[in-house]
Amino acid sequence: TPSREALSQLFGRVLDPGTAMQVKGLKTRPTAYVGHRILVPTERLDDVLPVLQEAAKFKGWTLESDPDFKSWRLTVPDPDQPDRRITLGQARYLIDIIPGQTSSSPDAWVLLQLARANSGIDALRGVQLDHIVTPTPLYEPHPLYEPHPLYEPHPLYEPHGYRNRTPVAFIGNPPRRRKIKTLRPIVAIMDTGVGRHPWLDGIVNKTVTLDGAPIGYTDPSTDSEEHPDQVGPLDGGLDATSGHGTFIAGLIHQACPDADILSWRLIPSEGPLAESEVMATLAQVIELVTRYFDGRDDGQRIDVLSLSYGFFHETAADTASELQLRTMLRALSVMGTIVVCAAGNEATARPRYPAAFGPWRNDPAAVPSVSELPIVSVG
Repeated sequence: TPSREALSQLFGRVLDPGTAMQVKGLKTRPTAYVGHRILVPTERLDDVLPVLQEAAKFKGWTLESDPDFKSWRLTVPDPDQPDRRITLGQARYLIDIIPGQTSSSPDAWVLLQLARANSGIDALRGVQLDHIVTPTPLYEPHPLYEPHPLYEPHPLYEPHGYRNRTPVAFIGNPPRRRKIKTLRPIVAIMDTGVGRHPWLDGIVNKTVTLDGAPIGYTDPSTDSEEHPDQVGPLDGGLDATSGHGTFIAGLIHQACPDADILSWRLIPSEGPLAESEVMATLAQVIELVTRYFDGRDDGQRIDVLSLSYGFFHETAADTASELQLRTMLRALSVMGTIVVCAAGNEATARPRYPAAFGPWRNDPAAVPSVSELPIVSVG
């Protein structure tokens, strides 16, 4: 179960299959999601919204477009038929209580299940929870393994694994970067950003935009690589994910010193973020790759896209609700971008998405077609 601290940052809820509302034909698993929001594919708004609004009215809720979220549309090669194009898109809706009425707290899972019960599971295809995505485990340690209260270490010296870092010093030469006359590989990361480091100077590019508009977050005051203690200042520990993007960039630079690295800041200093934010930022990046694929000057080549975060889905297998994210990543694969996803650090065999979109052993249905590169899952 995610910690209360992690959930509270996004008004999150935990889906407990033992107590959650169920519909016949859909087996659920635990997950964490933003309670008062639901995601709807833009190409199905006319069909889906009336169904959701009817279910919301039954509970005494309203359903309104989120003014703080810019709905997006994206036209990409069809992974199953690369010679044709398909359109993807997503809108975000807020669930609230009808003025002058009392009701239970708005809950996207309850709304979705009521709509499925009224119109069938297939009728809500593509409608999904706004899952809480994490780059590092944000879960409470098991009580059996928590330190004894009598021996609780001082916060400044907490052991690695309890919200703090172990200092590391390295004495040696930096990775050797060769002079290359041809194209250098380009690796892109959407993470916490990249801080200043002598190994990374001149390697990392943070300036790539889409039509002059920034991708991800650019406010310097919220840059966790420059300001690593934004939540609970002076509490003796850095924020949960501060430094994560620099760490990932460092791994990439050591593995392939000749590569150039593109960085966009997406993950906040305390880690949890909403799936809708990930997909909206990913759509901008895919638009750049699509333009390059089409030979346009305003596109951007990306050879590898690294996604070091994920979430647990509420169903046992990949479902129609995540079809859009899977199609986005497959479209990148068709256009020549290898997508590398983190399988997670939670010490569980349970599938973590989007890494679970990669090929599964002994599962022919999960093997990519000859026209696309495989999604790579890294544990």
